[in-house]
Amino acid sequence: MRRYEIMLKEEKNTGINFFQRYLTVWVFLCMIAGVLLGHFAPVLPALLNKFEYSRISIPMAVLIWIMIYPMMLKVDFQSIRNVGKNPKGLFVTWIVNWLIKPFTMYGFASLFFFLIFKGLITPELATEYLAGAVLLGAAPCTAMVFILVSKNKGTEYFENIFIHKFDSATTIGLLLTLILIFMGQSEVI
Repeated sequence: MRRYEIMLKEEKNTGINFFQRYLTVWVFLCMIAGVLLGHFAPVLPALLNKFEYSRISIPMAVLIWIMIYPMMLKVDFQSIRNVGKNPKGLFVTWIVNWLIKPFTMYGFASLFFFLIFKGLITPELATEYLAGAVLLGAAPCTAMVFILVSKNKGTEYFENIFIHKFDSATTIGLLLTLILIFMGQSEVI
């Protein structure tokens, strides 16, 4: 019992709960679960593929919205007015997101898809993966953008009660999204 009490005290001090502290383990388990579900229950990916609109997965879109909504609640839009007073953060973000990440992703993707894994995937698929990697590299991290303008003021109810109702939604949305992604990719693996 003593060890559990110490763990709870550490969680309160760090602000990270047990589930978040071992997120890497949960991510890995969700990847395995997704592959196993896709392999041993191929009817599930087939069923989920029926819920598409213009080649966009509706379940995936819902899960992404579940991940982003809690962060959107914390954005202080009034702080955007003051962004010009200290633009260093914006410049660093722009340089990294638009000048460094796309070219780095292009280099890594080319290395892995066209050299290291050349015998495992077709050139057409490698080109598609390369395009996806470059787009991913060029897309600014949503979480980083929301953190830069995170909310510091507001009403007591909103900050102390309402926002905390969504504390685990982001993590759960992420883990379910990973299961769906790897479930759909299990036939490729």
